[in-house]
Amino acid sequence: MLTNLTEQARALPRGEEAESILRSCVHCGFCNATCPTYQLLGDELDGPRGRIYLIKLMLEGNPVTAKTQLHLDRCLSCRNCETTCPSGVDYHNLLDIGRAMVEQAVPRPLSERLLRASLRQVVPRPALFRVLTYTGQALRPLLPAGLQEKLPRQVRVAKPRPPQLYSRRVLMLEGCVQPGLSPNTNAAAARVLDCLGISVQPVREAGCCGALDYHLNAQEQGLQRARRNIDAWWPAIEQGAEAIVQTASGCGAFIKDYARMLVRDPLYTAKAQRVSDLAKDLVEVLRGEPLERLGIRANQRLAFHCPCTLQHAQQLGSAVEAMLVDLGFQLTSVADSHLCCGSAGSYSLTQPELSRQLRDNKLNALESGQPDVIVTANIGCQAHLDGAGRTPVRHWIELVDDAMS
Repeated sequence: MLTNLTEQARALPRGEEAESILRSCVHCGFCNATCPTYQLLGDELDGPRGRIYLIKLMLEGNPVTAKTQLHLDRCLSCRNCETTCPSGVDYHNLLDIGRAMVEQAVPRPLSERLLRASLRQVVPRPALFRVLTYTGQALRPLLPAGLQEKLPRQVRVAKPRPPQLYSRRVLMLEGCVQPGLSPNTNAAAARVLDCLGISVQPVREAGCCGALDYHLNAQEQGLQRARRNIDAWWPAIEQGAEAIVQTASGCGAFIKDYARMLVRDPLYTAKAQRVSDLAKDLVEVLRGEPLERLGIRANQRLAFHCPCTLQHAQQLGSAVEAMLVDLGFQLTSVADSHLCCGSAGSYSLTQPELSRQLRDNKLNALESGQPDVIVTANIGCQAHLDGAGRTPVRHWIELVDDAMS
């Protein structure tokens, strides 16, 4: 694609990167065929090709409007288009650049500013989020229907975690919302790893991965959280921790991107690269282990929802499904499994109508094979799908842990 960026745009910290990404796009439109919002709305500007065009116009000095902001906001950042693109366009990074520009140029209505500020203040604080979740459950009948959907139907108490007995050690990101919505997920992961001779070393100082701030256009705050996590993990890394495990694929995708995001920070470049290299989704750790030692007795019929952050961002599509089949679980077929469920981090709150449509479409596909339970690999997807009150939704590692008992 030909570009004519302004001198001001070229001088931006990521100006050259933006121009390089734009020039890699040949405007073929293959991306629209797999874009969830384009399929729902049928508007060229609500597909990747149209959004790329809007960002190009901004960088070339055209006025930035609320309409531009709307179309960029509607993007789920699912990265399905990147999997489809024959030219390898680095769309999600171009989107981050464009959104940062729009945020500076177009003031948001007060209601939007309050919602985004509230999310950034509450969600990254696990203790506060847990208290609000439990309070919301107690008051559920008094809450609006839309808010009731966001509360878990059942919070399964975490099973005991095993003591640290083994020389093989991994770190595990505890997450922000997962301790409140699904506290047994990481406990189940620790129990399964323990059966394989791997201990989970807690690092309490590590907090939110930074994705929420970053994707709500508070990008520097997101990077600050990344730096704090690197500092928290570093002593354990120097002492031989072999991986940083995530059970939430959204967090994992973001941590694996620390190296790129901090490449211009000389104090953190090398450390960020090391952390990104060590970051592993749980399935990446388990699939290299002798799983027959788990003694799995599986008798359930499952539908697996592969989160976008697992299949498109981390390129681990089919990894969990293959493992579950090897362990003896019966998996149903799921049509259009590449499409987003509509959760997309905070998207279900900032774009509730589109999110709900995508969720219902996804549930129809997941339930077509009449599974006993739906399993997934990301807490955001889990809570979003389960909020519909249809087939129960759990993290896949909990089913594995249950089958060991």
